[in-house]
This record gives sequence, structure tokens and C-alpha cells, in this order.
Amino acid sequence: MSSIQERDHQYIAGTYARFPVTIVSGKGSIAVDENGREYIDMGTGIGVDAFGYGDEQWLNAVEAQLHKVQHTSNLYYTEPAVELAQLLCEKTGMSKVFFVNSGAEANEAAIKAARKYQAEHKGPEYTTIITMKDSFHGRTLTTLAATGQEHYHELFQPLTPGFVHAEVNDIDSVKALVAEHKVAAIMFECIQGEGGVVDLDPDFIAGIAKIAEEENILMVVDEVQTGNGRTGKMYSYMHYGICPDIVSTAKGIGGGLPLAACLLSEKLSGVFGHGDNGTTYGANPVCCAGGVSVVSRLTEECMEGVEERSRFIRSKLEGAPGVKGVSGKGLILGISTEKPAGDVVQKCLENGVLCLTAKDKVRLLPALNIPMDVLEKAVAVICEACA
Repeated sequence: MSSIQERDHQYIAGTYARFPVTIVSGKGSIAVDENGREYIDMGTGIGVDAFGYGDEQWLNAVEAQLHKVQHTSNLYYTEPAVELAQLLCEKTGMSKVFFVNSGAEANEAAIKAARKYQAEHKGPEYTTIITMKDSFHGRTLTTLAATGQEHYHELFQPLTPGFVHAEVNDIDSVKALVAEHKVAAIMFECIQGEGGVVDLDPDFIAGIAKIAEEENILMVVDEVQTGNGRTGKMYSYMHYGICPDIVSTAKGIGGGLPLAACLLSEKLSGVFGHGDNGTTYGANPVCCAGGVSVVSRLTEECMEGVEERSRFIRSKLEGAPGVKGVSGKGLILGISTEKPAGDVVQKCLENGVLCLTAKDKVRLLPALNIPMDVLEKAVAVICEACA
């Protein structure tokens, strides 16, 4: 164990079962540890480093802003925040953006917006939020309550009340909860990342949209892990022809800096007034400058590249020895393996490829622009580890 790892164990709370790797530098999709060993990174900080390590355009944008002003409070205007908000609205058709720092905070803002809107339009008793079993929406007490996984709840009771969980891909389960509760919103991930890279069925998503419209219930889509080009579209909901009332997003939007956003439709454009919500670091100009660099490059050409890489990965893995199936879209993919997923990830690590797990699957979240020759090498290692 290295000195860095020993000091980590001594001084940092033991909340993470870390791999025995200390990453000290990186370029593109290659990470380098303290011994100079290189790894192909197929996880990108859990989908954060959208264009990999040390991306020149992102670095230039961030550095330029650092030389201007690194932070000012939300009592004043800044250009990077305005520019990023405009880009997000133009690319989605949404009307307003509230910036925060993390996916959990974006989901908190979404929940607050939904409850405030329904209190004003349907009545203060309409507070219940329906989410899905095996969903993951964050680690604050409220977003843990929204998360539909009991093992996350056990040690932190009592959680924030007002959340119920429907069965995935079972529209009758949603209908039963709507009939039983005074529902403000239905909140879901189109692909459950932490829940095992589980695809929601298109008919199920269409059914949620129909219920939301008929019952005047808000539709909230969590795009924390699936957003910002990850699935081959700007946001994953765009694959399904739906129009959410609220969208939360984080991870890849900042390209490596802590940045997240809650996007509000025209219907909810006035839901937050002065003092209704706030954050010290939200819309930090350096983070937003990084965000502008990322979001401005999520073009049709970039999305075609994501789809090309996704097709290549699937072509090599589907039907390969030891692989039972591949789920997900674009470059958020889950591999069902005959071996335990943890064993596959460990074998990949030993052979210079960094992968993730999601429940019982191997999870891949490579850079959106990972070079094809690098991807080919990584996939070959993954195939060998699965066999």
C-alpha cells in the first residue's frame, strides 16, 4: 500500500471501497497511476469526464475564466451562467434553469419545484412523489427517500416522507399509486444507472406520460447519469418522444467540475421566486465555463460518434463467451456476465482497463469521444475478462 493510500485510510472517512490504484494524471481516455502505469478509463469518474482527461477546449475555457473571476455570489450576474442556461434551454426547449452543484441537489430542486407548483395549482395536500423501485436519485435524506432501494434507507431513518415506489415497467403499479395518493409528480430515470443499467420500456414511459397528462401530474426525468450526450441524444428522454415538466442533470455537464442543473418547462417557469431556493456555489462561473465548453460540443456529429462507439461495443460483446446480454443506450451500457461482475472488473483492472459495476452488471461509461483504437483495446480486454 502506498503512502497516499495509507494516509487516505488514516484521514478520510471510510465510505468508499476503493480499488488499490492512485490516479495522478491522465490525458484523453488514459489514466496514469503513481507508478506510471497506464489504464484505459471506461468509467470517466462515473460519467463525469465527458471528453476525457485534460481536454484542451475544456481546459482553455476553465483557465480563461479562472483568470477573470473564480467565484461571485448569486447576488450578481455572470456571463458563463447565462450562456450555459441559454444553451440548455435552446437544446431542450425548456424555459428556465436553476444551477446547483450535484445530482442530488438538482433532484432536491426538482422535488421542491414540483411540490410548490402543485401546492399552488392543485392544493397543499398534493405532495406525494412516485418514483421507481431500484431507482437512484441521490444521498441526501430527501433524495434517499426518493431512491427506490431499501438497503439505502436502513441506516438513516426517518427519511423525508411523501415518496412511494412503483414497479418498473408495470403501468398498473403506477396507476394504483395514483389512485391511492395525492400525487404531485412522477419521477424516473429512463435508464436506471445505479439500479443496474435497466432500460425502462418505451410503452411504460409513454404510459407514465399519458397518466401525467390525464391526472395533471408533473413528469420529472432524472438525467443525472444519462444526460449530456451519454445515450446518443442530448438527454435520454428524447429517445421516447416525451416532454418532461422538469429535468435534473449533473455529472457530465461540467466536464469534471461540480455542476448540476434543474431545468424547468414553460409551465413551471415562474415556480421559483426570490428566496424560494438558493445555493452558494451553484452557477459558479468557472464550473459554468466548463459547462459551456461541454454542452456547446454536444452536436449531431458528436451524437453520431456516440452511437458509432455504442454499436462497436455491442457488436463485440453481445453473444461473446461469458456475456449474457447488454443493456443501456449509447455509452451507458451494462454487461450481464456469467462470472460475478466484480471479478470481471478486477480482471480488467489487472489488464489495464478501468470499469464499473452496477448491481450484478459490469457498467461502462467511457468518454463520449474515446478514440476508436483505444476503445478496441479496452473492449478486447473486457471480452477476455468475461470469457
